[in-house]
Amino acid sequence: MKLVVIVPLLLLLEVSGYAECRCFCQVTGDLDDCTCDVETIDRFNNDQLFPKLQSLLESDYFRFYKVNLNKPCPFWTASSECGLRDCAVQPCSPNEVPEGLRSAPHNKYSAEANEQQDECEKAKHLGAVDVSLSAETREALLDWNKYDDEAERFCVVDDEESPDSQYVDLLLNPERFTGYKGPEAWQIWNSIYEENCFKPYTIKRPLNPISFQSSPGSEARTFYSWLEGQCVEKRAFFRLVSGLHASINIHLSARYLLDDRWFQKKWGHNVSEFRQRFDSGLTAGEGPKRLRNLYFLYLIELRALAKVLPFFQQSSFQLYTGRPEEDRKHKEQLVDILELARSFPLHFDEASLFAGDEKEAAKLKEDIRLAFLNISRIMDCVGCFKCRLWGKLQTQGLGTALKILFSERQLEALPKSSNQRPSFQLSRQEIVSLFNAFGRISTSVRELKNFRVLLAEEQ
Repeated sequence: MKLVVIVPLLLLLEVSGYAECRCFCQVTGDLDDCTCDVETIDRFNNDQLFPKLQSLLESDYFRFYKVNLNKPCPFWTASSECGLRDCAVQPCSPNEVPEGLRSAPHNKYSAEANEQQDECEKAKHLGAVDVSLSAETREALLDWNKYDDEAERFCVVDDEESPDSQYVDLLLNPERFTGYKGPEAWQIWNSIYEENCFKPYTIKRPLNPISFQSSPGSEARTFYSWLEGQCVEKRAFFRLVSGLHASINIHLSARYLLDDRWFQKKWGHNVSEFRQRFDSGLTAGEGPKRLRNLYFLYLIELRALAKVLPFFQQSSFQLYTGRPEEDRKHKEQLVDILELARSFPLHFDEASLFAGDEKEAAKLKEDIRLAFLNISRIMDCVGCFKCRLWGKLQTQGLGTALKILFSERQLEALPKSSNQRPSFQLSRQEIVSLFNAFGRISTSVRELKNFRVLLAEEQ
């Protein structure tokens, strides 16, 4: 009689009682290729950084993001008609956007500094060389400067002057579950993993829905054996993509449509959805690996914030919205967050990347830059506009973080005087995407705490 009672009890514990462990037991301790551990990140993010960052992201400078959601997919014929009401993005009307963002040259400096800088630069780079330069030659020189800037970027940045680019209020268009899924959505991720992560087609990625292999365990062993044989840079690249994918899945699980009545909608945590994506038993052991990659991504973006502090400390840099008092306050907030990021005790050491033969390292860096640039282009193939918005913003933010990490010399050479233009620059679009993208990663880490509690309650 006792055996009859014990067996169902063991089965119940296996199915539900250990759900928390199956998601999180392997998400602990030291992270691969790092000197940091999960617990240190949790404490730092949840107790110190997350609240300050969320407050900053609610300010006007960071909540309004200018983006072109109408660019055609450059790789295949894609439908941009999601057909789901929650896929829609509501752009801002002109009077909803602060005057300073709409009309001032706000991408790098205050309005006054920009005007002076532009005039000085034109005189220095064009007129001072040869006052007889034709208009065509001057235009070519400006194009060369633009090309130099593009050569440092890891992602596509939309043309803010394009008539198709519109301001979007990120607070009114939050990232959450839209119902966008199925073959078209998986085509996006498969294109990213299969064609842009340096993986040969003969190596199958575990749980690839387009793969028809019947032995996921064997696939996983072969895949991770291949991955461990790669250089640290290519391993890091895959882990960044996987971490970004994990973060997005956490957002969708944490802001899931739980109730869709005609008079109201209820959004909240969907524990079943979270388990389907991260429970080791339901993902052939993949879920915890994905969560560990999220922490790796967190370290990379946190390190970029720490390194870029001198750029934002420049007196010439302003978060210009046309409201001087608020702008000063928010710059102080921003610098405070970056100083907090710099104080983190166990930063990722980017010196371990591209540290071999100089020519080989340069080629590898360029290969990785081009691969991530390609991933940012794939975002224009996402059929759901809200998913496209947040996909573009987060890939652009990560691309900006990579640009920062590998611009050490330019950051060290930042001018001491406001009369000199720095060689390292960030557009407003890059700045907004950098902080909002890290805000999404920070939110994901914070949401893991919530899911731990919810899973534990299921016991």
